[in-house]
Amino acid sequence: MSLGDAPGRRHATLRAMAHPVRLRMLSLLTGSSLTAADVARELGLTHANASYHLRNLLSAGLIVQAGEERIRGGVAKRYRYDAERDRNREAMLGPHGVDTQRALFATVANELVRRTAEADWSVGGSMTDAEIWVDPEVWREIRDRIAQAGRDLHDAARPPRTPGTIRTSTTIAMFRMEEP
Repeated sequence: MSLGDAPGRRHATLRAMAHPVRLRMLSLLTGSSLTAADVARELGLTHANASYHLRNLLSAGLIVQAGEERIRGGVAKRYRYDAERDRNREAMLGPHGVDTQRALFATVANELVRRTAEADWSVGGSMTDAEIWVDPEVWREIRDRIAQAGRDLHDAARPPRTPGTIRTSTTIAMFRMEEP
């Protein structure tokens, strides 16, 4: 599928992201390249199940192969999520359609429900929910700062259970609303 087929590519991407396990895999592969066995161990899946979901993410262009390694006489592929590559792809494909955005937000909302069940509220957290009116320039400035913070967070991601790190959840959704 070429970039010229943006609707088809977007549909394949959305289908790949529609499964909660695949969203978890994308997060896991942000901090490091992992094999199917690594992913299976971290998420409590069978190797076959992890491989299946990784193939779906790879075929949708959401992850990249990041090398191979020899393990017990076989070859294991390593995969990773490249946030910068994904941002560049989004710039080339253009904005998501309304239906795609809504479906993506619904999928992420379901994942957020799962994550909050594992939250450590004793150390605090942060949540902002607002449907407000602001000056357009203020909106752009804040949106851009938060988008940069999201990029910084992706860049700071480390492999799971790296000594000195903490497991966190971050979900950011900001959009301008239509006039009522």
